[in-house]
Amino acid sequence: MLVKNILAEKGSEVVTIAPDSSLAEAVSLLADKRIGAVVVTKGEGRIAGILSERDIVRMLGAEGPSMLQKPLSSAMTSKVKVCHEDNTINQVMEIMTAGRFRHLPVERDGKLVGIISIGDVVKKRIEEVEHEAQEIRNYIATA
Repeated sequence: MLVKNILAEKGSEVVTIAPDSSLAEAVSLLADKRIGAVVVTKGEGRIAGILSERDIVRMLGAEGPSMLQKPLSSAMTSKVKVCHEDNTINQVMEIMTAGRFRHLPVERDGKLVGIISIGDVVKKRIEEVEHEAQEIRNYIATA
């Protein structure tokens, strides 16, 4: 299974925010959309960073509620790991596990084209395993 198959099923809509937004705006966006991360983009869909719930909690713990007035660039990850549509689920799981993050932007020609979460990946992997098990049961039943 490839990333492009996941995007074909779930869609390629990505919630984004501008780099000059405040952390308060980002928190509000995450809450309104009920998502765990937002991709920070600059002109033409170029990825400038990613801000996750973990980033916000970490900064809130260190600085308190006053951190909400700061620009989101003060908390976002600017060296964003990305994947591509031709990556496999196993490759994406390795990237996510190694980096210990749950959201991975999908990039094509340097531009954001989607995002996948660990939930998307696990769901597809479970479907693959269930399909393989069914094929084995069918093989045994007809042998």
